[in-house]
Amino acid sequence: MVFSAAQLIRRDGVAATGMRDVAVHAQAPRGSLQHYFPGGKDDLLLAVAQFEADQVLEDQQPYLGRLDSWEAWRLWRDTVVRRYEEQGDECPLGSLFLQVGRATPGARAIVVELLHRWQESLAEGIRAQRDAGRLPADVDVDTRAAALLAGIQGGVSILLSTGQSTHLRAALDQGISDLRRLGGEPALSRR
Repeated sequence: MVFSAAQLIRRDGVAATGMRDVAVHAQAPRGSLQHYFPGGKDDLLLAVAQFEADQVLEDQQPYLGRLDSWEAWRLWRDTVVRRYEEQGDECPLGSLFLQVGRATPGARAIVVELLHRWQESLAEGIRAQRDAGRLPADVDVDTRAAALLAGIQGGVSILLSTGQSTHLRAALDQGISDLRRLGGEPALSRR
């Protein structure tokens, strides 16, 4: 039911998606929605927010969890760009930030947690590169991770507005290339 609700919200928006629509789309009895989501649409929207947050990170695996080489960073970057290009207007990030996050009390906490987990995953990758001697010991891990995440967010926002991934690609390429140069490596090759 949550998956069906997420699909409808991505396609039609929060306001246009009712509990009955979700039940029909999920081919579930309406009573089951009331059973699992006794608080009604707000409870369902919180479940959708959590689902979408988890989906954003899941879509970047296995690479996001293994950013321990420059090749892994390149593969992660390619995965991120490909996923957002494929998802277009029906991306979970857009749904979470633009639809559910604005309409649901409590969704902000889910968004904050998503961003924290995402930034921490990026920071772990930077730490892995630093600990392997591929980055200087004094690299500001948290600031670099925050900058990469902000670049992704901006690039995805522009992609959702224009349909073009140019800015997302540029933000990722620049962020990773800056890291590589800190470690004395050549910039990321753009394939």
